[in-house]
Amino acid sequence: MSQITIQNLHFTYDGDHTPVFEGLDLQLDTNWKLGLVGRNGRGKTTLLRLLAGELEGQGTVSLRQPCIRWPRPVADPSRRTLDILLEGVPPEEEWRLSWELSKLGLGETALDRPFATLSGGEQTRALLAVLFLDEGAYPMIDEPTNHLDGPGRALVADYLRGLDRGFLLVSHDRAFLDGCVDHILALNPTGPELVRGTFSSWFRDKEDRDRGEAARNEKLKREIRRLERAAADRRQKADAVERAKTGISKDGIVKHGLRPYLGEKSRKGQQQRKNIERRADRAVQEKSGLLKDIERSDSLKLTPLTYHSARLLEGRDLAVTYPGMAGKPVCFTLDQGTASVWTEATVPARAAFCVCFWGRRSPTSGPCGRRRG
Repeated sequence: MSQITIQNLHFTYDGDHTPVFEGLDLQLDTNWKLGLVGRNGRGKTTLLRLLAGELEGQGTVSLRQPCIRWPRPVADPSRRTLDILLEGVPPEEEWRLSWELSKLGLGETALDRPFATLSGGEQTRALLAVLFLDEGAYPMIDEPTNHLDGPGRALVADYLRGLDRGFLLVSHDRAFLDGCVDHILALNPTGPELVRGTFSSWFRDKEDRDRGEAARNEKLKREIRRLERAAADRRQKADAVERAKTGISKDGIVKHGLRPYLGEKSRKGQQQRKNIERRADRAVQEKSGLLKDIERSDSLKLTPLTYHSARLLEGRDLAVTYPGMAGKPVCFTLDQGTASVWTEATVPARAAFCVCFWGRRSPTSGPCGRRRG
């Protein structure tokens, strides 16, 4: 078992006034299959780069083994895939590479092709196989699902789950994280949160905590309003008593002998007012500590233009080729007022179809009906 210890880490990018990390403290076990989550801009990739030595911050980062960040660029993708993968692999370890590649569904046919001709998913799986050959380094994987379709994500998740070693994985794919991690490190607005379990178990706990804080927040808002009204009422009464200490009523009647009594009554009233205001201040302070880890996003409002035709887009056995892969034929329609979600295709495949929809290229096969305007 090896440990990664981070103490009082500070880091800010040059030219930026907002720190990415301020006084970060963490202790990680390299045997964990650790999922790193957080909204964009929270410092996920920055943390990986700091651990890999690509960036330098202020503080202490103690490593007992080097950390390797994936993916690493391929210098010459026109070379044969197998030759690229074997770089730096001792001859006695070549059998292990073949074994890892087979578990990731890559055969000899793909390995004999130039690396550039492989699909994004094949490139991802090939480079992952090489990553885990180095047992002396700690693997850190940054967004491996970008070029994987549904079956490819399931295959890679199964592969990572079956490993007998740990890794650090950055991903926004919740199902993928659930399929392969046993710990979650969340970079929250108030600081890091490290828990044992899957993404779903951590997220359920977070939602329960957020709901509890939201309910407490509403209760405190009501309490603060009540205390403010009570303090204002007590202040008004105390001031009226203070004015009466002169011994003259509002009608001009002299009240002899009341000054000591009214003075004590005024003192008690002012003290009660101060006590109420202190209670309100405590409630405001408690309220300010709530809801800081609730992630909010602005609502997206779309106002589509009306069109004279109900059918906007239609494809029949439509196929589009993109680098390294022949697209599968698809059939679809898109009408006004409807929305479509495409989940199975990889990012390059979806991009290739979108370019076709926009009329910037022709499909490989099948008609694509797009309404003008």
